[in-house]
Amino acid sequence: MSAEQQATGLNAQLIKVWTTWGARFLPFSDVASAELPLSRLLRLALIQVSVGISLVLLVGTLNRVMIVELGVPASLVGVMLALPLLAAPFRALVGHKSDTHKSAMGWRRVPYIYMGTMIQFGGLAFMPFAILVLSGAQQAYDERMWLGMPAAALAFLMVGAGIHITQTVGLALATDLTKSEQQPNVVGLMYVMLLLGSIAAALFFGWVLNDFSQARLIQVIQGCAVVTVTLNFVALWKQETRIPSRLRPQQLTPDPTFRESWDLFVAKDKTLLRLVAVGLGTLAFSMSDIVLEPYGGEVLNLGVGTTTMLSALTAGGSLIGFAYASYILSLGADPFRMASLGAFIGVPAYGLIIMAAGSDTPELFTLGVLLAGLGTGLFGHGTLTATMQLAPKAQVGIAMGAWGAVQATSQGVGAAIGGGIRDVARGLELGLNVAPKAEGYVLIFGLELALMLATLAAMWPLLQRDTAD
Repeated sequence: MSAEQQATGLNAQLIKVWTTWGARFLPFSDVASAELPLSRLLRLALIQVSVGISLVLLVGTLNRVMIVELGVPASLVGVMLALPLLAAPFRALVGHKSDTHKSAMGWRRVPYIYMGTMIQFGGLAFMPFAILVLSGAQQAYDERMWLGMPAAALAFLMVGAGIHITQTVGLALATDLTKSEQQPNVVGLMYVMLLLGSIAAALFFGWVLNDFSQARLIQVIQGCAVVTVTLNFVALWKQETRIPSRLRPQQLTPDPTFRESWDLFVAKDKTLLRLVAVGLGTLAFSMSDIVLEPYGGEVLNLGVGTTTMLSALTAGGSLIGFAYASYILSLGADPFRMASLGAFIGVPAYGLIIMAAGSDTPELFTLGVLLAGLGTGLFGHGTLTATMQLAPKAQVGIAMGAWGAVQATSQGVGAAIGGGIRDVARGLELGLNVAPKAEGYVLIFGLELALMLATLAAMWPLLQRDTAD
C-alpha cells in the first residue's frame, strides 16, 4: 500500500471517529442533520469563537495590564470596560431589525454581521495605541490625557458594539438554519464554542504576554483584529440563503414594528420578573470580573501569565457547568432551578476567594475562581433556556436579544461598580483581618456574596410558580 493510500485511509478513519464520537460527546452536536451537517454548524460557531477571544482580551487581559503594568486607575478601567453597555440595550432592537431586514442581496442576517465585524475590527486596530497614550498621560499627568481618554473610550465602545451585533445576529442566523424544536440546542452549541474560544485565547495570551512589553501588547491586540475578521468571514461563507422575495417588500405582509414585537414578548407570564432575575444574578457574578486578575497580582503576587490563566480556568468551569446543565435540562428539569443552583454555588466560590486574602493561599483562590466559573455556566444556561422557552413563535431572535441586553448591561454595570469600589476603598482602614491592599477587593467579593443571596430570593417566586403549575 502506498503512502498516499495510507494517508487517505487514515483521514477517512479520523473523519469516521469525529462524526461518530464527536457527535456523541460534543454538547448539542445532535442537532446536526443531513441538511445541516455538524461541520457547517461548527464553522458558523467561529463567530462565537471570535467573540470569546475579544471578551477574554478585554475583561481578562487588558484590565490586568492597564491596572498593574500600565498604572491606569481601576475606576477608569472599569468605566472603559463598561462603555460597551451603552450598546447592550440595543441588542433586542438589532435582533428585531435583522429579523425584518431587506437588503439588495436578499439577505437578512449577513449585512448586520459584516457591519458588526468591521466595527469590532476598527476598535481593535487602534486600541493599543490609545491605551499606551492614556497610560503615559496618567503617569505624567499631562495634556495627552485629553487625546488618550476619548480615543481609548471610542476603541472600547467600538469593540463592544461589534461584539453585541455579531453575537446577537449570529445566534439568530444559527436558529434560522435549524428546526424550531432544535433552536435552543443550537444556541447551546454556539455558547460552548464561545467558551472553548475563550479558553484557547486565555492560554495563548498568557503564554505570549508572560514576558510583557508594550510592543508585544500592540501585536497581540492587532492580531486579534485580524483573527476576528478572518473567523467571521469564514463562518459566514454560504450560510444564509439569498431570498429574492425580500427585495419586493410590497408583496409581503407588513412586518411588525419593534414595539409590537416587544409587547408580544413581554406579555408572556413572568417574563419581566425572569429578566430581572437574569440581571441581578449576572451583576452578582460579574462585579469582580475586572478585579480578579489585579487581586491575584497585587495581593497574591501572581505574575501576568498566571493571572491571565484565570480566564481559562473560569471558562473551563463554565464549560463544565454548561455541559452538566445541558444534560440535566434535556431530561426535562426546570431551567430556573438550574440557574438557582448556579447562584447557590457562587456563595462558597466567593467565600473561598475572600479566605485566600487572609490566608495567603493561592490554592483557595484558584478553587474559588473555578467554582465561580461553574456557577456562571449553570446560571447562564438556565436563564437562557428559560428565556427561549418563553419566546412566542418566530420571536427567538428578540428573546435572545432581550436576554443578551440584560446580561451585557449587568456585566458592564458590575465592571464599573467593581472598579470604583476597588479605587475608593484602596488604602482605607476597614477593620478587616487582611492585608491593606486586599481590603477593597474583599469588599467587592462580600458585596457579590450579598447579591448571590438576593438572586436566590428573587428566583424563589419563579420556582414557587413552577411548582404550583
